[in-house]
Amino acid sequence: MASTPAHASAPDRSFFGHPRGLAWLAFTETWERFSFYGMSGLLLLYMIQHLFTPEVMGGVLGLGQFRMLLERVTGPLSDQAFAGQVYGLYSGLVYFTPVFGGVLADRWLGQRRTVLLGAAMMCVGHLLMASTAAFLAALLLLVVGSGLLKGNISVQVGHLYGAHEEGPRTRGFAIFSAAINVGGLLGPVVCAVLAQAWGWHVGFAAAGVMMLVAMAIYVAGRRHLPPDVRRVRGEVRAPLTAQDWRIVAALVLVALLAVLPAAVYNQAFIAGLLMIEESVRRDLFGWTVPTSAFNALDGFFCVALVPPLVMLWRWQARRGREPGELAKIAIGYLLTAVAALLMLWPAARGDAGNSVSMLWPLLLFGFNALGFLYYWPTLLALYSRVAPAAINSTMMGVLFFSTFIGNVLSGALAGGWETMSHVRFFWVQALLALGSFVLALLTVRPLRRLFASSKGVAGD
Repeated sequence: MASTPAHASAPDRSFFGHPRGLAWLAFTETWERFSFYGMSGLLLLYMIQHLFTPEVMGGVLGLGQFRMLLERVTGPLSDQAFAGQVYGLYSGLVYFTPVFGGVLADRWLGQRRTVLLGAAMMCVGHLLMASTAAFLAALLLLVVGSGLLKGNISVQVGHLYGAHEEGPRTRGFAIFSAAINVGGLLGPVVCAVLAQAWGWHVGFAAAGVMMLVAMAIYVAGRRHLPPDVRRVRGEVRAPLTAQDWRIVAALVLVALLAVLPAAVYNQAFIAGLLMIEESVRRDLFGWTVPTSAFNALDGFFCVALVPPLVMLWRWQARRGREPGELAKIAIGYLLTAVAALLMLWPAARGDAGNSVSMLWPLLLFGFNALGFLYYWPTLLALYSRVAPAAINSTMMGVLFFSTFIGNVLSGALAGGWETMSHVRFFWVQALLALGSFVLALLTVRPLRRLFASSKGVAGD
């Protein structure tokens, strides 16, 4: 028989009313995300300012061949456009591989061993970033390792709760998201400062060390984690029912609607970073703030906004006005569009050759983060709740796959930064997110009825 989730035997709820396993999973992801965002915050400028310079590029194993393959698809690329493509592919592929990590966990290894294998690969990948020659190999290990780890940790969070604990589950994912973004806040700042003071490779090495810390935390807390839910040798599982397949199809639709907001959200780390480098006054008390350090604003807002947002939802719930899961997702997409619309004025100033204050990056990352907090933890909770148990990890991978497509699309769209006015560029981003918002609104009612027949009620 397959293992059953941890909620089958009442777990210890000593972590702010949540299972203790949530704390271990959240802190694991805090330092895993420290390493990911710390490294990612350096990556784009590292490529543009160091790796893709003539004296260095030839020493990167396989880079010339990789660029030729990429340009067969895209056409000739400037060094900056090539860097944007590589960044988009990397940040996208780490959300592509969770599909395969989910299949591996569901069918063979289980969530725990799959997570540990992924963490080990990521440790090696981060440490290899300290070597210029091993750049592409390091990115490959990080992509595969993240795919094994990320979706399966989210599945484990969902397995801490019972089938009908929709409220606690959603709040648990919000706490999980906040803990993740502590790493998203600290990683870019610490790694950027270290890189500025002692060189790029010291910043990358710091990311590798914190990945080792994440792996150690996960191992230390294993007894508090839910047991694996996977197929075991000789087990014959009942096939998915027609209703299961309808739910799977609906979840695939939900994932597709998440693609464009993911592309617009990720643009803050590409076009947003380029705008800051070109147009934002970065002097702060006589110190020039490193451009890559602005990525920390995403983590800051994703942590700082969680308590007031949870308080708002509770206040709305007491009055019977709290939006359901699907409506929260739609609101998140609207806020993502607002973040892009707010950039029209500083983009116009930049097009005219003028500089702008650091208030504008604050608004960009603030609204981006608020939108993210509305839609992403809610998506995780929805998938963990309604996806059929036999393919729960696989379906969580499908959700992450939507972020892969969005991030790859953001890399392709980033080429427009050089070919169109910056005002037009942000208009395009806003319209993409608004498209998903409208489609999400149109599908709320039919999806709510379908998901209500599953393990809980999705709400509207």
